[in-house]
Amino acid sequence: MANKTILEQKQKVIDEIKNRTENAKTIVLFDYRGITDSEAKELRVKLRESGSDYKVYKNTLMARAFDDLGLDLKDSLTGPSAFAFGEDQVAPIKVLSDFAKDHPALVLKVGIVDGEKADQAKLAEYAKLPSREGLLTMLAGGMIGLVRDLSICLDLYSQQKEEK
Repeated sequence: MANKTILEQKQKVIDEIKNRTENAKTIVLFDYRGITDSEAKELRVKLRESGSDYKVYKNTLMARAFDDLGLDLKDSLTGPSAFAFGEDQVAPIKVLSDFAKDHPALVLKVGIVDGEKADQAKLAEYAKLPSREGLLTMLAGGMIGLVRDLSICLDLYSQQKEEK
């Protein structure tokens, strides 16, 4: 029988995983085998710059936390797994994907984006999306174009009315 203090410590870790999962818009499980300590620090810095972070937990504790939350990720919890999480839907995925291009030892397994499960193919699609700022810039550019076209139409209409 496990010691009561050990069980309490494990429950604290499970609660921490559940809390991070509930508060994050995106979580990604990835295999970190083959990454050196300096590369792991580099990855952590890049994730923090994007408002994300990662932590390594035992698979059994992650499985319990995910079961409590109703997430079916047991098939992805084989081998060493790290748990990345972030407030932006795309930022952690983009950082991990870019890092994996230079460090092939890092392999994305599965993710949860806004409550929906995303496999490796879906994560690759998300990684290709522009950043939030880029999307907002595109939206603003499109809106400016509409306003400009409207002002031109109104100007032409007012000139036409003045001629009559």
